[in-house]
Amino acid sequence: MRSFASDNYAPAHPEILAALTAVNQGHQRAYGADEITAQLEHRFAELFGTATKSFLVWNGTGANVLALYSILKPWEAVICSRWSHINVDEGGAPERIIGTKLIDLPSEDAKLTPDQIAAAFIRVGDEHYAQPRVVSITQSTEYGTLYSAAEIKAIAQVTHAHDAYLHLDGARLSNAAVALGQSFKEFTTDVGVDVVSFGGTKNGLINGEAVLFLNPELGDQVKHLRKSLMQLNSKMRYTAVQLLTLLSDDLWQRSAAHANAMAATLAAEVSKLPGITLTQKVQVNSVFATVPKSVIDQVPAQFPFYVWNEHTNEVRWMCAWDTTEQDVMAFVAAIKAAL
Repeated sequence: MRSFASDNYAPAHPEILAALTAVNQGHQRAYGADEITAQLEHRFAELFGTATKSFLVWNGTGANVLALYSILKPWEAVICSRWSHINVDEGGAPERIIGTKLIDLPSEDAKLTPDQIAAAFIRVGDEHYAQPRVVSITQSTEYGTLYSAAEIKAIAQVTHAHDAYLHLDGARLSNAAVALGQSFKEFTTDVGVDVVSFGGTKNGLINGEAVLFLNPELGDQVKHLRKSLMQLNSKMRYTAVQLLTLLSDDLWQRSAAHANAMAATLAAEVSKLPGITLTQKVQVNSVFATVPKSVIDQVPAQFPFYVWNEHTNEVRWMCAWDTTEQDVMAFVAAIKAAL
């Protein structure tokens, strides 16, 4: 089976598996006190800035919940896009675990604007209204669109002007960095992002994500929250070595660049087919399109993919680090046959 449903469907990268085998020797201190985790913390500081504090977690939901929980009080709220992962695809985890209110704003491309955000800061000090304290954006977004560094800076400025924090959900941060042609630091730390959820699972890891506190005033007590949220891995070296390998020898860049390129190829090919309309710019490793119902009915048995909007027949096609051009052309042929 070759899937275009999610980059999560892809296997672990062989270099990640080799690193796990190599680290599986002897004894190391547990719960992140090992030498591999220390090396990874140093690597994150190199990539995001010397003040970076990093905390490893099991998964992306855990990363987002921990990041938000650490900077919210019980009566505070999060401003986000209606398409944001925390709003649509976390199974209600932020609301259930943190007890926070999500103020989800409309967006056709899953991006927020400074004006939208500014308008959402209302009823300041009113005990009857959940007080906005965090703005959460996603890079790349759930629609595969990108914020420029300038756009993130403008959002950070309006966020900080309202005494709030900017959280960036970076499940596909590597794909965004490649597409922008920038370092991680250039569109996070340098433009005012306070906290990042850094993802690796969608880029070739088995498991493991990280919460990065870029604002030096934050993160000092997060280790206690991580434990109480059940996100502390005892054998941390196995998580750390995956992320360290991803961030070494440009593996993150090679894998993300390939996935992005395959999505661009797919978009170019399906654009030639009748009845198919791309609904978003193809900037990273995802393609969104509306298709005839026959494509939805016939193709997923051979090439699984997600129906993004069942009312409009909008679908999402994802490419991964292991997607080949042959996979793309076979998928396109199956779509063509279903038309």
